Amino acid sequence: MQQARGSKGASRSAVAFMSILFRIPLLMALLLVKSAYSYSGTATHFSALDIVTTLTSIQAVLARIGPLLSAVLFIVAGIFYALGQLFPPQKRATFQSTAFDIIIGAIIIAAISIASNGLAAASTNLLSNVTANVIS
Repeated sequence: MQQARGSKGASRSAVAFMSILFRIPLLMALLLVKSAYSYSGTATHFSALDIVTTLTSIQAVLARIGPLLSAVLFIVAGIFYALGQLFPPQKRATFQSTAFDIIIGAIIIAAISIASNGLAAASTNLLSNVTANVIS
């Protein structure tokens, strides 16, 4: 009975840690989007080029912290896998599946950060063409 209580506490703390870990990039992206918008002279109208500025700033952040975030997620996945070895089989399966999910997330983040230069150039060209057509 005592062992079951200990594993529940460890599982809850691991879930709390992961929920905090996944909120940080979301909050950082929201702050970047908010800071990229600036007024274009009137209080009710935003400049169309602020979208391009926002995408450029997000691309720069991804290019800088994407590989680092991916490496950190690989380390966290290893920690989850190792912690899973300490628990009974049901908890072990839960921790291992969580570790594999984190590894998949790390691979996706690495792929996005590698492709962010090409995606940013393509979206900038697309938005420039759209805003040029709307203005003229």
